[in-house]
Amino acid sequence: MSQSIPEELFVFLKKIEKNNNREWFNEHKPEFKAIELEMKAVFNHLGDLMNAHDQIEKIKVFRIYRDVRFSKNKLPYKTHFAGSFARKKPELRGNYYVHLQPNNKSFIANGFWDPNKEDLLRIRKEFETDDSEIRDILNHSAFKSVWGDFKGEALKTAPKGFDKTHPAIDLIRRKQFTFTKEFTDQEVLSEDFISQVNEAFKLVRPYFDYMSDVLTTNLNGESIL
Repeated sequence: MSQSIPEELFVFLKKIEKNNNREWFNEHKPEFKAIELEMKAVFNHLGDLMNAHDQIEKIKVFRIYRDVRFSKNKLPYKTHFAGSFARKKPELRGNYYVHLQPNNKSFIANGFWDPNKEDLLRIRKEFETDDSEIRDILNHSAFKSVWGDFKGEALKTAPKGFDKTHPAIDLIRRKQFTFTKEFTDQEVLSEDFISQVNEAFKLVRPYFDYMSDVLTTNLNGESIL
């Protein structure tokens, strides 16, 4: 079984873009199932590589079927293929994500996309108390060269209970704490793509270690697990 992304994946996803209906998909379902099986093997291989530098508890391959119940877009199938890699809970926090989509729309991501109310407050309180450690991690040259800056939503002003003139207000205002790295189709289909993804994810470890420590302790540094 190949350890690289099969070119057939993008060929099939491009066909879905032009034929996003159940009749066409059902006719070509065996073709998709073969590609899906190969992709699961690729993701499992990536998970094995990641377990050399992290503890991956679960690999989830997302279904090709769209949930159209609450969407204005009623097209039944996704035009991308994706999977997530969850770390061992509850002590290790944060997830990794791989999104494969033709026409140079592929990316990988990591971080905290939708922290719950308690986690969000705890993170903000940590930044309010001391933002030096997180800034050292985010500004490390190797990390920054691959992942850049935080992505995601932020408030326009200070959240309730925080000083809008605080030196760390740029971090405190954030609602999401994610990073993304984009790839061209040619890069995704290259033989070393999975290796590149693994190396990029390996750079995330100091960030995840820091956030895990924050989210499993109180402000006094005492474990809450």
